Formats: sequence, structure tokens, C-alpha cells
Amino acid sequence: MSTVLETEEHQALRAAVAALGKRYGRDYMTSVVRDGAHPRELWAEAAKLGYLGVNLPEEHGGGGGGMAELSIVLEELGAAGSPLLMMVVSPAICGTVIARFGTDVQKRQWLPGLADGSLTMAFGITEPDAGSNSHRITTTARRDGEDWVLTGRKVFVSGVDIADATLIVGRTEDARTGKLKPCLFIVPREAPGFQRSQIDMELQAPEKQFELVLDDVRLPADALVGDEDAGLLQLFAGLNPERIMTAAFGIGMGRYALGRAVEYAKTRQVWKEPIGAHQAIAHPLAQAHIELELARLMMQKAARLYDDGDDIGAGEAANMAKYAAGEACVKAVDQAVHTLGGNGLTREYGLGSLITASRVARIAPVSREMILNYVSHQSLGLPKSY
Repeated sequence: MSTVLETEEHQALRAAVAALGKRYGRDYMTSVVRDGAHPRELWAEAAKLGYLGVNLPEEHGGGGGGMAELSIVLEELGAAGSPLLMMVVSPAICGTVIARFGTDVQKRQWLPGLADGSLTMAFGITEPDAGSNSHRITTTARRDGEDWVLTGRKVFVSGVDIADATLIVGRTEDARTGKLKPCLFIVPREAPGFQRSQIDMELQAPEKQFELVLDDVRLPADALVGDEDAGLLQLFAGLNPERIMTAAFGIGMGRYALGRAVEYAKTRQVWKEPIGAHQAIAHPLAQAHIELELARLMMQKAARLYDDGDDIGAGEAANMAKYAAGEACVKAVDQAVHTLGGNGLTREYGLGSLITASRVARIAPVSREMILNYVSHQSLGLPKSY
């Protein structure tokens, strides 16, 4: 893929991460899934090389970069067949929120570990009855003396079993209006009343999904991240990086699938010429390549706007990037499997499992329909349907 729009530093980062990803690759990731393990070796090496915390502040052990750099890391690992999904959550969402809004104590406690990979943090926002509607969150936090007490449920929370804590989105009552407003809390994994149960997924990934129950989880005052009155701003400061990184995840996976298909189409001979010489094979692959490139451009725009501090502009671009990448990823995987025919469904070629995995970029962290709602309201100024 062309990198002429990127700085030399970004091109060097891309090449270095691609080399790391190549050393591990799809076989490593499938063996980790098969063993029910976690990609600890790749996580540790990526951390040691400074890739996991490339977006976090230098004074707290990070690389001093932003989402532009972190999205390159995830995209290239994905293009090598070994994406680290927890990068979306730990350094991108949680690291960003704490770096921007956390207290000095929270920054010292969490950021160095998130940067060097020794600590990980999960993120809990989705609820059984709220889905993509963050305004319907029912997990509540109430004051009890100096403490906070959290009650509620969360679903589809990635990696809680390996995370040292989970950043939970709850709601507190505004003393002035009586209305509930969002707030973010750091909940340690072993906090009393914090229960998790694994969700049985068709998705083959090392990162497991969990349902959480918070049964009067008591937290100290300093578990609250940032200002109680800035909850919505803080929440979207985390959600924009999540969308940018989900785009990187989708683009990387699409590139991996497309690469396997192109390799196959160049060498597979059924008639006189390799099958890639036939336009019925070549044109859909070319189209998939174009759509992945377009999605990447929007992701780069979103990352740039976010890193420049334009949260509103980044919100629109991040949603568009996530939408475009999700669509491009699904099409690329589908076309790759189709190009290989029966071989596309064999374990040997490793594409069949991506049919399910590619849907993640369409569904999570927000459905494509909710993005279309966002664009129709926010970008086009059309009236709301709800």
C-alpha cells in the first residue's frame, strides 16, 4: 500500500511493526486461540519495542505520539495476521482517557504500566438493554460518605480476565438537576462485588468476551476519573480513539485477507493462465484494495484531527472511518474466501475464521446503523428518528 502521505517516521514505524508482525503471523495467533491462551509473547515484545504505548505521554513512559502512530501499529500487526485487540481498549481508550483527564496519582499509577504492557485495562460501556445507546446506561454510582458504590451490568467487555482493572462507564445523579450524567470509574479486577462470566462466542479470538455484574461495588473517591461534571466529554475522548482503532483493526484484517487472495490468484492455475488473469477474479480484488485504501485515508484524517485536539471534527471522521473500514474489511474477506474457493474454508489457508471475525468491525463498538444515524443528524442536519 502507498505511504506517500506519511512522514518518514510513520513509514519507518510501519515497516518496523510489519517486520514484528511477520515474525509472529497468523499461525501464531491461531495456535494461541487453539490453546485457549493469550498472545503474551507478542504483547510483551510490542511493549518492549515501545509500540503499545506510542500514543501515551513521554513523561509517563509512553512514546509521546498519538492515534496516528497507534493506529499504524494495530493496522500493521493485523495485516501480518496477528492483531492485538486489547490495543483498542488498553492504550487507546483507557490510556487516552487517563492521560487527558486522570489525576496526577492516576496517571502515575496506570500510564507507565499501560505503556510498557505490564498493566492492562478493559473498558465496560455496553449494557444488555442499552446496546449502542449510551444514554440508556443504567449502571449507577452513588455517594456513600467519601466512597462511591456502583451497581449495574455490562456485556461484551473484552479481556476482563487478563485486565488489572476495568474502566466502567456509569451514571451519577446531578445534584442540581436530578438528571443522571455519565462518569468513568476504575474498578480493580478483584474488587468485592465485581463478578464476571464468560460469554460463549462463535468468534475465534484470544480475547474473551465477558458479562459483568457490579453488585454494590465500593470504590474509594479517587476511583473516579477526572471531573464528575465532565463525564460526556471524557467519554467521547475515549470513544473516538476506539473508533479509529477499530478502523485500523478492520483495515489490517482486510489487507491480510486480500494479500492471501492475491498470492493465490497469481499462482493458482486451472486453465492456461493463473486465475488472477481473469477479470472476474482480478476486478473484485482490485475493488477491495481501493476500498481499503479509501478507508485508511479517512482513518488517517480522523487520527490527525484527534491528535490536533479537534474532538468534534474527529468524532465525525472517526465514525466515518470505522464505517468505511468495517465495510471494506467484510468485502475483502468475503472476496478472498471466494477467490480461494474450497481452499478458502480450510484451516490450512486460515481465511475461514475471518468470515466471523470481519463482522466485528461492522458491529462493534457501534453498529453501522448508529453511525448512519450520527452522520444523518450531525453531518447532514436531518431530523432524528428517535
